[in-house]
This record gives sequence, structure tokens and C-alpha cells, in this order.
Amino acid sequence: MEEIQQFLPVSTLAEEKRVAFYKKTYTHLAMAVLAFIIVEWLFFQLEPVMKLALSMTQGWTWLLMLGGFMLVTNYAERMAIKSHDRNKQYLALLLYVVAEAFIFIPLIFIAMVIAEQGGADLLSQAAILTLSLFTGLSAIALLTKKDFSFLRSILTIGFFIAMGLIVAGTLFGFNLGLWFSVGMVVLASGSILYQTSNMVHKYSEDQYVAASLGLFASLMLLFWYILSILSRLSGD
Repeated sequence: MEEIQQFLPVSTLAEEKRVAFYKKTYTHLAMAVLAFIIVEWLFFQLEPVMKLALSMTQGWTWLLMLGGFMLVTNYAERMAIKSHDRNKQYLALLLYVVAEAFIFIPLIFIAMVIAEQGGADLLSQAAILTLSLFTGLSAIALLTKKDFSFLRSILTIGFFIAMGLIVAGTLFGFNLGLWFSVGMVVLASGSILYQTSNMVHKYSEDQYVAASLGLFASLMLLFWYILSILSRLSGD
């Protein structure tokens, strides 16, 4: 009976246990963000890693980088979501953090160059905007207690279309433009609502690490495109 109770959705638990689950989830989300910052800093100290990442920003090498990122993150997400083994969930979260840190190298490098040339501190601006939007969307999902699982099909279609546009833009050399990034911010916002809803309605009490991974993925997607928008506007 206790094992069955363990795998019940968080929404069915007593309020005290739900609050404890939320605290653990958001604590691990904060830890993931901190780990991302540390790993990113370490990557920037390793010249071979920097050269590799910066050399893979054009043409088929960028698609190769995206493909590798998608494989690693898909594996990490499946490992975390399907497992009730805490060690596997932590390993999945670590893999995701490292993959995110690597693929972010070129974008953060551009933002740092803009700042060094007398431009705005885009990283701080993007972080503030991202956290503000993430907090607001999370509050909507938690306070309304609405099940946003209906967004899954919409998000799936949206991400497939986005990937198709990214591949086409890379192969045929056309710029997706500012409005594509705006559209991806909207998509990332929907993903945050969906993942926050999943935290309540999908995960069980022992899966707070897996829940934090889903939230971290959506948070970093939002940060990527907000930073992209700011970098583009600063470059114009």
C-alpha cells in the first residue's frame, strides 16, 4: 500500500506534502541554475572547449551540434521522467545542465563581446526578464491549479515547426529574424505553464528532481530566446 501511495500524483497528496514537494522541486531548480553557471564558467576557462563550440555555429556543424544536444536532452528527460531512482534522476539533471552549458557558449560569448564593446549587460537583462516571466507564469499555473496538459499537442507541433525552420534556415542560409525569436518566447512560456502543471498533476512525491529538470529545460529555452532578442536588438 505504501508503494502505491508513493507513485500517486502530487495533486492527490495532503497539502503539507505538496508544499514540501514544491520546495524540493524549486530548490533543485535553483541548484540546476547554479550548476549551469558554474559549468559555463568552467567551459569558458577551457580554450579547446571554447574553440569547439564556437566553430560549430555555421552550416551542418550547427545542425550536428543541435542534433547532439537533442539526443542528450531527450535521453536525460526520459531517464528522469520514467525513473523513480533518485540517482538516475540526478544523473539526468547533470547531463542536461552540461548539455545546456555547452550549447549556450556561442550565445553567451556574443553577449559578452557586446558588453565589452560598451554595449548593455545583456546577460543580466536577459536573466532578470527570464526570471520575472518564469515567476509570473509559474504563479499562474500554481494559483489557478489549472491542468495545462492540453498544451502538449500545441507545444509538440510548435517545436516541430520551429526545428523545421531552424534546419531550413541553416541549410539554405536565410535568417529566421526577430519574430521567430519572439514566437519561441511564446512557445517557451507555454512550456513553462505545461511543465509547472506537470509538476502538480503528473509527477509523484519522489520525482522532484525530474520535475525540476522539466522546469529547468523550459526556463533555459526562455532565457535563450530572450537573450537572442536582446543581442539582435543591440546589434542593429
